[in-house]
Amino acid sequence: METQRSTGSAVHFDTSQAARIVGVSPQRVRQCVGAGVVRPARDRRGHLRFGFVDLVLLRTMRGLLDKSVPLRRVGRVLQSLRRQIGERPLTRLTVYADGERVVAWDGATRWQPDSGQFLFNFEAAQVVRGARKVARLRPPAGPQRAHDVSADEWYDLGIELEDSSPLEAREAYHHALDLDPAHAKSHINLGRLLHHEENLVGAEHHYRQAIGADPNSALAWYNLGVLLEDQKLVNEPLYCYERAVQAEREFADAHYNLALLYERTGRRREAVRHLAIYRRLTRRRR
Repeated sequence: METQRSTGSAVHFDTSQAARIVGVSPQRVRQCVGAGVVRPARDRRGHLRFGFVDLVLLRTMRGLLDKSVPLRRVGRVLQSLRRQIGERPLTRLTVYADGERVVAWDGATRWQPDSGQFLFNFEAAQVVRGARKVARLRPPAGPQRAHDVSADEWYDLGIELEDSSPLEAREAYHHALDLDPAHAKSHINLGRLLHHEENLVGAEHHYRQAIGADPNSALAWYNLGVLLEDQKLVNEPLYCYERAVQAEREFADAHYNLALLYERTGRRREAVRHLAIYRRLTRRRR
């Protein structure tokens, strides 16, 4: 795997790292390069090297693509921004939706880089802060350092960083999985972060990977059930919640969700049973 490199004060990320930080696939990153959305540097071997401004553009791209804006249109919007801001740092811009318009704001002036019905709210500076912190998280450089940082240590670091720097936390979990692809807890937490961002496909992948690594993980089954329920499914979430309470009989939230789903499907007896268990468990906590 290509690694992050630093030359002086300039930190660059390879394609895989840029994709992880932004939350898209490496293929999507390469498509953006091909469409001219970003123009990263290349090293002597021809490998792409993404800087902070590239990450900002990619994050902007992701927000627009999430709103079904075609990639070519995204490229035109960003090219317009480049022309309009001149030498001003792109990282100081905020791009957001104002009704049916996309508006760029540099702290003093607001303008519309292109017309269109975009629903987007993005602070570039937030991505840069997260990326700068990721730059300080260096994975093992070779066999001689393979045990410097363990998968569990990367996982613990991810937990500490989640509230203040979700991007950095996600990168820490990925480092844990680079060392141990079956690290179930890292899969669960990555899935939860992606789920929170409404990336249901990515979240489901990690939840199922966690279950594959640890079939008795009540939390993995529960989180997968919540995700499937968000997709308006019924039978699949029921199965997941049942597996969750089999693995952890006192999982109160899973019993509560089971009660609601059984009530919704007309299975009154099962609903009453799980609701009674939920009430009993929550009374203990008082």
